[in-house]
Amino acid sequence: MLRTLDIRDMLIIDRLELAFQPGLNVLTGETGAGKSILLDSLGFVLGWRGRAELVRAGAEQGEVVAEFDLPPNHPAHAILQDAGLPDGDELILRRVNRLDGRKTAWVNDRRCSGDVLRQLSETLVELHGQHDDRGLLNPRGHRDVLDMFAEADALKVKTRDTWAAASSARRDLAKAEKALAAARAEEDFLRHAVEELDLLDPQPGEEAELDSRRRMMQGAEKVREDVSRAHSALSGDGAESAMGDALRWLEGAAQDTSGQLDAPIAALERALNELAEASDGIERCIQALDFNPHELEVTEERLFAIRAMARKHDVVPEELGTFANDLRARLNALDAGVGNIAELQAQLATAEAAYNAAAAKLTEHRRKAAGRLDKSVMRELAPLKMERAVFETVVSEGEAGPDGRDAVEFVVATNPGAPAGPLAKIASGGELSRFLLALKVCLTNDIGEVTVIFDEIDRGVGGATADAVGRRLKALAQQGQVLVVTHSPQVAALGAHHWRVEKSVEAGKTLSRVVPLGADARVDEIARMVSGDTITEEARAAARALLG
Repeated sequence: MLRTLDIRDMLIIDRLELAFQPGLNVLTGETGAGKSILLDSLGFVLGWRGRAELVRAGAEQGEVVAEFDLPPNHPAHAILQDAGLPDGDELILRRVNRLDGRKTAWVNDRRCSGDVLRQLSETLVELHGQHDDRGLLNPRGHRDVLDMFAEADALKVKTRDTWAAASSARRDLAKAEKALAAARAEEDFLRHAVEELDLLDPQPGEEAELDSRRRMMQGAEKVREDVSRAHSALSGDGAESAMGDALRWLEGAAQDTSGQLDAPIAALERALNELAEASDGIERCIQALDFNPHELEVTEERLFAIRAMARKHDVVPEELGTFANDLRARLNALDAGVGNIAELQAQLATAEAAYNAAAAKLTEHRRKAAGRLDKSVMRELAPLKMERAVFETVVSEGEAGPDGRDAVEFVVATNPGAPAGPLAKIASGGELSRFLLALKVCLTNDIGEVTVIFDEIDRGVGGATADAVGRRLKALAQQGQVLVVTHSPQVAALGAHHWRVEKSVEAGKTLSRVVPLGADARVDEIARMVSGDTITEEARAAARALLG
């Protein structure tokens, strides 16, 4: 229950403190006095999205504080605990709006986010605005109303999940079919190209190796001649023979030189070893340079074939192997495509069957709930002076979607014998308001947990009908707390607590105030609502009659 509302420097309110009570709380006042500002301020502290600029002109910031009583089992307790916020039997919300647009919120003196405020607000306040009946004019919203009454959330979640699964399966199948169609369009190319590449079988690094081998063979004759000359100079009668003779001569003379030739002899021995190693390497090179001229021809043919294949497919020769693997993968996908399509079709059929089953259960649930809603609304229409009206919730087959395949429309007949038709075409403004009130009453499961606000729900009705609306609001308020903004004296007279919203100009500034009304002031306010600006004794008498 909303206990107090403290507003400072919001729009045309400088300072306002309100203490609300259980039961039916009524707010009245002339048009433009600031009743909507009061609701805007309450919405602001609850985290609702509303006006962008709320700070009163000349003030640095606006602030709203709302205090609620929380019974032990109130759902707000769970939200506070999940958010790590202080929890108790009272809840104090405070929110500040600065001139630069920054907004800061506190819950029980602990900073919190706007999302937490909005979560709490869903458990604290239920607002039914003066234009809510416009939603009744659009059949697209009728299904949501029925689902709310039917408490169909679990079935809707199941239906949405199966719809998402079927949609995903449908997309996968379409993607696979598109890929298969594209692959089939290039099937001849793929098979021919893979056959050519398999026949060629290029290996990593082969092109560079063949090019090097070809270059070596092309220059082999000249190179072999130079290498042979070098081999002759080192071996046989060349350097190796001369160094061998020098070593023998020095070894013969070494015994007469007292060791002076030891170092030269050792150096010659090392040189002969190195010379022998060099000679062996040269011989191996000569052997390698010996090639069959046909081998050069074969090497060139292989090299040119690899390069031609690379040019044909616009890749570098080194990437031919990778390119061949890609083509093989596409060809394999084509060959496996038919089986994959069949598997995806089976998965789609399974997903669609699951969706159809979930949607059918939701349809059945809605049809049963529609009958209960019709009976419930009809019971509410009688005390609202519409006992002869007929209300029917028509559930028909519509376009399949995530929320099922049902179209829902409210159909009414407001007079006996009159043909039934869509609510938007049959009901007048006052009738729409009463249909809306009846629906809202049917949708309110436990008013004891929330503060219910009706903003001019009695719009378009008067006389005995307005009295009937007021009495239904009064009966509803016996379960908890109801706040009503009204221009109807019949509704205002039935309130347990009455405030008047008034506007004044002080020091050139327009200010809005809310005044609690005692017995005498309440008579005058209701008399004003009856007769206008000039309050007559007849109007006061009428007000007293309404107050009982």
